[in-house]
Amino acid sequence: YEDAIIMSEKLIKDDAYTSVYLEEFELTARDTKLGKEEITRDIPNVSEEALADLGEDGIIRIGADVKPGDILVGKITPKSETELSPEERLLRAIFGEKAADVKDASLTAPPGTEGVVMDVKVFSRRDRLSKTDDELVEEATRVKDVHREFKEKETDLLMQFHEKLGALLLGDEAPESIMHRITGNEIIKKGEKITQEMLETLESENPDHLILPQNDTYDALRKILRDYEKSVEALHMEHKSEIEYMRKGDTELDPGVIRQVKVYVATKRKLQVGDKMAGRHGNKGVVSNIVPVADMPYLPDGQTIEIILNPLGVPSRMNMGQLLETHLGLVARKAGIYVNSPVFEGFPEDRIWEMMKEHGFSETGKSYLYDGRTGERFDNPVVVGYIYMLKLSHLVADKIHARAIGPYSLVTQQPLGGKAQMGGQRFGEMEVWALEAYGAAHLLQEMLTVKSDDVSGRTVIYESIVKGDNTLKAGTPESFNVLVKEMQGLGLDVRAECEAEEY
Repeated sequence: YEDAIIMSEKLIKDDAYTSVYLEEFELTARDTKLGKEEITRDIPNVSEEALADLGEDGIIRIGADVKPGDILVGKITPKSETELSPEERLLRAIFGEKAADVKDASLTAPPGTEGVVMDVKVFSRRDRLSKTDDELVEEATRVKDVHREFKEKETDLLMQFHEKLGALLLGDEAPESIMHRITGNEIIKKGEKITQEMLETLESENPDHLILPQNDTYDALRKILRDYEKSVEALHMEHKSEIEYMRKGDTELDPGVIRQVKVYVATKRKLQVGDKMAGRHGNKGVVSNIVPVADMPYLPDGQTIEIILNPLGVPSRMNMGQLLETHLGLVARKAGIYVNSPVFEGFPEDRIWEMMKEHGFSETGKSYLYDGRTGERFDNPVVVGYIYMLKLSHLVADKIHARAIGPYSLVTQQPLGGKAQMGGQRFGEMEVWALEAYGAAHLLQEMLTVKSDDVSGRTVIYESIVKGDNTLKAGTPESFNVLVKEMQGLGLDVRAECEAEEY
């Protein structure tokens, strides 16, 4: 109760603590021993309604609303004949071979995911042998288009280069002679009028092979030549990588991966009860109630409080900084100034109290508040001011979780833990002590056997509940067998013996 935070509904309406989260979901199609996995819209035993937002390629469209369980990317994977269930065998007998050799391995939105698809990225590796004739024809057409675009860009660059050179030198007298570094020939003589032929000779030469004297004109010429050389080189590299990508696809994919799809889902989260918040002094807490503005306490001038914190959280932790921040925030707001208060050389406390007096506040920094529900004044004055409060990335919507029957650990046969594994709630040592203290024997037995690692018992209890016979027959927990095997591994002969009771 100490660290509870009460928020005004006004902050929620103003979207003061609303945040947008971008979540990435990834699916890969691999080349398996049984055959290639395929990303497709044609998924067996899935209704048309579930495929409504998928495109022709089996990938969800951008802008689609996503709810838990929705298909983001459709994928089918080959399966061996031995995996057929009785229902599938029946369907095969009725409808023939259709969709018999593949199973649904689609990427679906996990529990608790709601939002809008913001972006989709597809990475693929292209193998020439695996391409169809149509794909090869399409590739050849695209390569031609890329070549044409490249030639157009190259021509544009050359034209711009001609224009710049002509504007700089054509028709002018050469301020100095230009020599060829390797042959020693004089390309342009000093004082000579520069013609188009001379410019063409300059264009054909490598800038590094020219000896250009230091002056403004030749410095500009040197820059034009270098810029053109860099631009042409960059254009060639871009063209080469584009052609290579068309032919080979993404070469950075892991071995065996044919295609990879990444789907980005944006989720808008408003502040709600259970979200974690904190100030700047380690004063963290959980939002316990969101109260209508009319019910929040208000100052004598009618201004309502937006956040209420519990004062009992301050003395034991000795983080008085939050109180000084509250006072300083109040007077700084009134004075219309911004205050920078670094650690160890912060704003002097005396100055805060001086400013309090200057701006007509109480010397204690406290004000009387009125109850928003009754209108009556509270008996004692309360510290009121402005502080920084942050919403932390521990949202209750991401943490809420429930499990019925789910996955179990292979060794101990106990339920797994954690939301990601659809795990159960751990009933630990101290919780066992609590039930022992209450004398809740049947509840305790249930917790330690059929709700945990009594493999046969949990099947039987499930059946008995279905039949309406709510009785418990507990067996031996699997963890006991693990302990026995562990001790046998140490050379201790441990056996569970059962003696018939004599009456």
